[in-house]
Amino acid sequence: MKRPDVVEVHDVTSADPRLLVYLKSYRNSVPVPRHWCHKRKYLQGKRGIEKPPFKLPDFIEATGISKIRATVQEKDDGKSLRQRARERMNAKMGKIDIDYQVLYTAFFKNQTKPPMTIHGDVYYESKEFETKLREKRPGALSEDMKAALGMPEGAPPPWLINMQRYGPPPSYPKLKIKGLNCPIPQVASFGYHPGGWGKPPVDDMGRPIYGDVFGTAGEAAVEEEEKGPEHRMHWGELEEVEEEEEDEEDEDQEDDATDVDDMTGVETPLDETGISSVTSGLETPDTIELRKGTRSLSSMGTDTPSTPQLYKILEQQQAGVGGAIYGSDKRYVMPSASSGTGAGAKAAGVAGSDVAIALDPSELENLDSDKLQAKYDQAKAAQAPAASRKRKSRFGQSAPKKAKDSFKF
Repeated sequence: MKRPDVVEVHDVTSADPRLLVYLKSYRNSVPVPRHWCHKRKYLQGKRGIEKPPFKLPDFIEATGISKIRATVQEKDDGKSLRQRARERMNAKMGKIDIDYQVLYTAFFKNQTKPPMTIHGDVYYESKEFETKLREKRPGALSEDMKAALGMPEGAPPPWLINMQRYGPPPSYPKLKIKGLNCPIPQVASFGYHPGGWGKPPVDDMGRPIYGDVFGTAGEAAVEEEEKGPEHRMHWGELEEVEEEEEDEEDEDQEDDATDVDDMTGVETPLDETGISSVTSGLETPDTIELRKGTRSLSSMGTDTPSTPQLYKILEQQQAGVGGAIYGSDKRYVMPSASSGTGAGAKAAGVAGSDVAIALDPSELENLDSDKLQAKYDQAKAAQAPAASRKRKSRFGQSAPKKAKDSFKF
């Protein structure tokens, strides 16, 4: 059973005890008040207890309203019956006047929330007289508690001897207890004499079992423990780096770089003629181009990349509109695949259509611009009869040669 704390004595008499325990342990469930099974009436046991008078909250008490009311009450007590009857007939207002700024400060700046219960917290008799354990801290003894236990100044608590014998309390594994897992005060000493702190828990080698009982872990561990959990660094938290530290690191890196430059090996020896003996092509270049570039046909086989051409200006020609509905009197010469300009394409008589070239992988090693141009001309010559037959079958006659190199909008 996951929640044995919700099981009560009278649960065994229910029709379905397991379902009852499941409902009582369900999240956000509110328990039934305890007095449902009591013989006496609700709050019957508080009849003889004197109820304390109502007390104003602290932020209202700070306005001085209690003193003003007490003064007005004293004046009313000294009046006769005739004066009181006259005041009832002609009442005077504004006897208790408080500055508006004082009330505004009390209700809008100094107001505090009253103590409220949490969800599922049900009131029962004498609940207000119970000790609120949430306000208590384990290991901290007040002066009244020390006086009640008969502990003089600097003396250990009476349960320290049993803790040294059986170990720390299991409910508080991280609790620091002097004489058990942390050092004792400087004025105190170990031993079983009056005011002694018993025998420290150590193993056969004399090492502490539960913690640093002798204070030999170092000052760093003590400072970290004194800071508390709120000053500890959480997992994944970014460290704050100051600018001065970054500047110092940059200076250190520059010094290291200069040291590396000074220790970059021995100079390359020169011949008698003054020529370096390093093989050509292995020299360190002055500038290194890291950007990708396209290789042109003229530079095939070399390592010099050419700048890609972003656009081309087409050659414009005047032409007749003809019988077209949306005709234009301007035509443009489309460039060919082998030449870069429209004039060169017109002079070579190359059409602007795409030409597919099949290359053997073995030919790529010795391929140059001349061989590539020859293969292009061969493929274009083979493609020209098929294109002319296609035009004849579509238009019934061959298209004029001028229309091959022009584009009509």
